[in-house]
Amino acid sequence: MSAPDIAELEEQERRLVLPRFTHDDAWVLGTLLVELARERRAPVAVDIRRGGQQLFHAALPGSTPDNDAWIDRKRRVVERYGCSSLLVGTRFRAKGTTFEESSRLDPDTYAAHGGAFPVTVEGAGVIGTVVVSGLPQLDDHAMVVEALTHFLTP
Repeated sequence: MSAPDIAELEEQERRLVLPRFTHDDAWVLGTLLVELARERRAPVAVDIRRGGQQLFHAALPGSTPDNDAWIDRKRRVVERYGCSSLLVGTRFRAKGTTFEESSRLDPDTYAAHGGAFPVTVEGAGVIGTVVVSGLPQLDDHAMVVEALTHFLTP
């Protein structure tokens, strides 16, 4: 899988805007991600938050506590920058540097690696995060994008 460029990542965020995001929506989206992961036997952890509240969390076979630590680090990047963790890392690399070298943020607290995506609601902006951890970063990101695309398809 080739890495998406900045324009493609920005287009994903423009396209994946939700009309609303309730507790029930978090359950449906989280369950969808778990089903995708189970079909692929992916050893991932999934986390969905709205504001400061965790609405969904699942750890599938093969995932470890490290995945939860990665979830927290990637989620903090989305909360700080308002866009996907992969887009943040890609923007730094496009400038010829890395997030770790140039963000001035503690890499033990923040990770601009793929897998965390903003939950954006029409008229409200970014209100939460959906995060997958356990696969290579491009695969984590792609799984979230696939689930959000499916979630939005009537």
